[in-house]
Amino acid sequence: MNWTLAVPEIFLSVCGLAILVFGVLQKRREPSFSCTVLAIAAFVVTAFLVIQAPEGAGYKGTFVNDGFARFMKILGLVGAAFSAILALDYNGRQKIDRFEFPVLLLFSTVGTMMMASSENLMTLYVGLELQSLAIYILCAFARDELTSAEAGLKYFVLGSLASGLLLYGISLVYGFAGTMEYTGLRTALTGAGVVPAGLVIGIVFVFVGLAFKLSAAPFHMWTPDVYQGAPTSVTAFMAGAPKVAAFALLLRVMAGPFGHLAHQWQLLVELVAITTMLVGSLAAIPQVNIKRLMAYSSIGHMGYAMIGVAVGTEAGTRGTLVYLTTYLFMTIGVFACIMAMRRRGRPLDRISDLAGLSRTDPMLALAMAIFMFSMAGVPPLSGFFGKLLVFSAAVQSGMWTLAVVGVVSSIIGLYYYWKVVKVMYLDAPLPAFDRRAPSISFVAGAMGLVTALFLLVLGPVNGAAQAAALVLFR
Repeated sequence: MNWTLAVPEIFLSVCGLAILVFGVLQKRREPSFSCTVLAIAAFVVTAFLVIQAPEGAGYKGTFVNDGFARFMKILGLVGAAFSAILALDYNGRQKIDRFEFPVLLLFSTVGTMMMASSENLMTLYVGLELQSLAIYILCAFARDELTSAEAGLKYFVLGSLASGLLLYGISLVYGFAGTMEYTGLRTALTGAGVVPAGLVIGIVFVFVGLAFKLSAAPFHMWTPDVYQGAPTSVTAFMAGAPKVAAFALLLRVMAGPFGHLAHQWQLLVELVAITTMLVGSLAAIPQVNIKRLMAYSSIGHMGYAMIGVAVGTEAGTRGTLVYLTTYLFMTIGVFACIMAMRRRGRPLDRISDLAGLSRTDPMLALAMAIFMFSMAGVPPLSGFFGKLLVFSAAVQSGMWTLAVVGVVSSIIGLYYYWKVVKVMYLDAPLPAFDRRAPSISFVAGAMGLVTALFLLVLGPVNGAAQAAALVLFR
């Protein structure tokens, strides 16, 4: 058992326990700020440990550390760290600055890292549940607000249903294949002449359980209400790192043990990707709440990223990884801008509240415009390159329907993204927002620069994504 493979996860778990004890023992009324700073430092140190961790498989084949796992873990840690930075100011203003928040954020991130390194269906399930249970609590963290309690309950009920479907699928796969290890599954399925129908049904249930976590249509019902009701600091985290981890699972499972059965599940993934893109694009059009708009936008983006999974090739996986990278930075930046929407101490979340922002706060308006156009796929912003890679992979594999639907959905999306920009630059100005915290300005500015100048780092990111994709197809 090579326990050193899991040093980053062990370190982060120990940090979580230490921060929890530190918070409990503090004599001051609420040590939330110091606990959040410690959690951010833990994320940074863990990222260095991930980079330095040796490659290989350990824990009797249930845990693997390779280039793909490293890529996804770094993305998850980046998303968690920036979400924690955003929470520094927001949670204090919303009176939810309790030290349990960064601890839950930290343990959820441990779950995302386990998901990226899973090499066994049970490791997959344990990592997914560790991540999900913490997020259920975070959604209801503003316990005095009805919408937050409702969001937590809805996510818990529907998430439990999805977990049950996933566990049922795992039991079917184990029953028909006789093993839960990915390498064992691949060996067993490669030698099988005719794949049993029960095994195919099990694969479908596993996919459905993961599709729920991705908020892919038609398993997206929870997303708009939870995004709107949960505290914005929680929504910023949910929209980023957990989606990356769920895609890590989906890619590793579908390309690994079930890779040579692509002809059995490819049509299902293609239909889900098409449905997700169309539902996300069309349902976003009538939205007047910016957080609900971002919920449907997130659904659409998961559909675009799923194109690479449906293609089932190295080029498709590389495109998905680059797309997830661009999506993570865009999403964190947008939610930083949403957190800056405060007037007279009250948080605002309607698109109309952005009216005339270009005259009252031109830098915030510029950052929001960059994120909106990037999400629409306008060159030379980062979103354009992500879409270009997944659409190119679909075309190269002859999946023209996927590519055409993706382009049409992007054109539809341009309408509602432009609506936000139009309100900021063309409508009559409303009173200026409250002075925003330096932490929010830092995150919005940093994400805006990465999004606008992504072309400068496209080569290294594309190279890292290529190396990660090669791991799954070697």
